[in-house]
Amino acid sequence: MNRVQEVMSRDVVTVAPSDTIGRAAQLMDRYDVGSLPVCDGHKLVGILTDRDITVRALAVGMMPDTLVREVASHGAEWCFDDDDVDAIQRQMAIAQLRRMPVIDHQHRLVGMLSLGDIATRGDSVSRDELANTLEGIAQPTARSASGSRDAQAEAGAQQPSRARQSKPRRAASKPPLH
Repeated sequence: MNRVQEVMSRDVVTVAPSDTIGRAAQLMDRYDVGSLPVCDGHKLVGILTDRDITVRALAVGMMPDTLVREVASHGAEWCFDDDDVDAIQRQMAIAQLRRMPVIDHQHRLVGMLSLGDIATRGDSVSRDELANTLEGIAQPTARSASGSRDAQAEAGAQQPSRARQSKPRRAASKPPLH
């Protein structure tokens, strides 16, 4: 049984809420990543994905000088560095996440856990479960499976999305990060 800290990536590139989405996109390009934790100091306050930039900003005419805080998903799911990898992997499947920010018990960002980390550094049990996790992530949600905007809006009303959460959310059943 592995702990998250044993398999996570420690060198994490972050952005601040006051950074621009243009700078965030440049960082994503430079470091070949699709998401960046949004941190106020060391405190995790959200996550910004390449999809957030594309769909929430550029598709509606926002410019590259738009602030990250206007586009980022607030309430990112997260885990503790000493959590069990298998339990977090199951939570990633349920939440359909390919990567998750990792914090310590002082609530500071200390890394990111990705499916790639689990595949390359996890124990055999974690690797065996990886196929199940990928299957869970690959399942279309009601929102992505529907074709019309009305159906998407209805599905969005029925299923809360990460974007609508107001506070960072713990992946396992523990109190939210404050």
